[in-house]
Amino acid sequence: MIQTVVKRDGRIVGFNEEKIITAIRKAMLHTDKGEDMSLIRQITDHISFRGDAQMTVEAIQDMVEMELMKSSRKDVAKKYIAYRNQRRIARKAKTRDIFQEIINIQSNDVTRENANMNADTPAGMMMKFASETTKPFVDDFMLSEEVFDAVRDNYLHIHDKDYYPTKSLTCCQHPLDNILQNGFNAGHGESRPAKRIETASIMACISMETAQNEMHGGQAIPAFDFYLAPYVRASLIEELKGIEELTGANYSHLYDKEVEDYVQQPLDFLSGDERIMQHAMNKTVARVHQAMEAFIHNMNTIHSRGGNQVVFSSINYGTDTSAEGRCIIRELLNSTYRGVGNGETAIFPIQIWKKKRGVSYLPGDRNYDLYKLACKVTARRFFPNFLNLDATFNQNEAWRADDPKRYMHEVATMGCRTRVFENRFGPKTSVGRGNLSFSTINIVRLAIECMEIENLDERISLFFAKLDNLLDITARQLHERMEFQKSAFVKQFPLLMSALWIGSENLKPGGTIAPVINQGTLGIGFIGLAECLVALVGKHHGESAEAQELGLRIITYMRDRANGFSEQYQHNYSILATPAEGLSGRFTRGDRKHFGIIPGVTDREYYTNSNHIPVYYKCSARHKAEIEAPYHALTGGGHIFYVEIDGDATHNPEAIMRVVDMMDQYNIGYGSVNHNRNRCLDCGHENSAKDLQECPKCGSKNLDKLQRITGYLVGTTDRWNKAKLAELNDRVVHE
Repeated sequence: MIQTVVKRDGRIVGFNEEKIITAIRKAMLHTDKGEDMSLIRQITDHISFRGDAQMTVEAIQDMVEMELMKSSRKDVAKKYIAYRNQRRIARKAKTRDIFQEIINIQSNDVTRENANMNADTPAGMMMKFASETTKPFVDDFMLSEEVFDAVRDNYLHIHDKDYYPTKSLTCCQHPLDNILQNGFNAGHGESRPAKRIETASIMACISMETAQNEMHGGQAIPAFDFYLAPYVRASLIEELKGIEELTGANYSHLYDKEVEDYVQQPLDFLSGDERIMQHAMNKTVARVHQAMEAFIHNMNTIHSRGGNQVVFSSINYGTDTSAEGRCIIRELLNSTYRGVGNGETAIFPIQIWKKKRGVSYLPGDRNYDLYKLACKVTARRFFPNFLNLDATFNQNEAWRADDPKRYMHEVATMGCRTRVFENRFGPKTSVGRGNLSFSTINIVRLAIECMEIENLDERISLFFAKLDNLLDITARQLHERMEFQKSAFVKQFPLLMSALWIGSENLKPGGTIAPVINQGTLGIGFIGLAECLVALVGKHHGESAEAQELGLRIITYMRDRANGFSEQYQHNYSILATPAEGLSGRFTRGDRKHFGIIPGVTDREYYTNSNHIPVYYKCSARHKAEIEAPYHALTGGGHIFYVEIDGDATHNPEAIMRVVDMMDQYNIGYGSVNHNRNRCLDCGHENSAKDLQECPKCGSKNLDKLQRITGYLVGTTDRWNKAKLAELNDRVVHE
């Protein structure tokens, strides 16, 4: 009697005879004679009782074929066998076509799935070959039947599905102090602890680059200023010792001298210790600036993932009020403002200013001057984005202003929007944690399927019933993927599971990551709330109070179900306002093919990202804030608010400050500002002139418009897929 089944990925699960019943029934329904439940039950019982205690999926399917061939329904056997063969043939044909497109470097949604990946390079092509080969394997051998059906029928998207077999996790907020103080071993030689600011900045780069090769998502540093601050003082002491060596004097009494601020000043009219201290400080600030410049340059040039993509990196900062921490922040911002290379805007790292009352936001706050500088830099360089630590859902009762490690209790975010903070299995922190995996629900399709019901209450009730079922499927899929991830060995992630992930210090080298993986989160995403509401009530939430009420009801319901899944599966489930890039067009194409063009729903190339008001809808920035703000409290897995402003923002940092003020007023968690920024692809010159046709510096017409795609910047729109290009062209300014 069959008791357990060995799945194709090696997992052992309990035997479920319903899978045999479903498979035979599907084959019967494709014959002229239709289904015969009596025969189905007879064959199922025979296989269940005659099979071995443990069998493989393939062996069970072979038995089904044999029993059908022996029965009177050989027509069903033919359909069953043909279906399996057709799937194999179809997969091969599809793979061949996709490979030809990659080989011929055709610009399409396969090769332009990720705007920061150059799929035309040999390494990029190799990555796409691997990716497109792996996805069918996952479909065939690693997904349950109900999940496979949901993905195939355009209800569900599994993000980073090509990485599924690797058991890798999505992202991580690096506890960089572990790396800097202890060094690390990434599997190919060891790195010693840092002693000076230059080394510390390089090790920060290496940490993110190395972890990027162990994970399929982004890498972030949650407290960049706090982590690097000690190396400012260490570098100052090193400069003082250099003066001692030169003069023979002893300045050890200055090593720990309190410094109000690290600011370069002329030495004129200074003498004695004051002159020595200022000279050492000038040298130190210059070194810090150079270290920050090198950090930014490295993060835009060091490649990972087989050499085809720079590290998807983010850094959070702004709340270290020490003189050393302020020095790190100031020189990082100054370097960002100047730009890299020929003066162009740095794409990475995504920089995030942590805004907090009493620390880094209001006049009188210790870091208010740096906040103003941050707004000035954003007005020119798009970054930093702004993270609102004062939002009710971003606060931590353990935070204390006098705590030297208060950053442990401050939320940090991944630049695109991913948020990890709440934790059922450990401390409420972002440090040393990340997302495990996430999948996105197509709520638009569910709404379209309900459109023909005339009664509004019945229409909405059916939508929620469909949503409820799909949420169950999605939660199970995430649970199943996590169970698979748990089986990974510590040695598969030499840096992540030795120095970065919370609790990894307790793992044994030969063991699995199962004891610590629950510190991460599972994200249930959604896309197209605006189109979903148009399908249900005729208007989106930006233009109708009724639609807004329903939108909040939908996402609140999803949040509540996620909390229930956390109890049911004992994981950290959360709702994510999905940062859809390739997905925004993929869902739309599938629904348009099935349902046709529906005004306001499937009539554009893309679905609106998550809970945003459509990019083409003209409204004020304040109205946008009022509508989108309530969704931030419901989307603990991540969210973003952005405003499109017109004209040259370079000399208008006050416009940025007004947006941050709105974030504060409306309890918005995370936000950014978009504006005009042109870049010459030949000489690198940048300006913000509207509709620029020719570079004023070199005369080239080879220009590009630097833009934010889903929360991060892209240096060239040549790599954007059709759907995101359509969305870019539709964007309107928020007055």
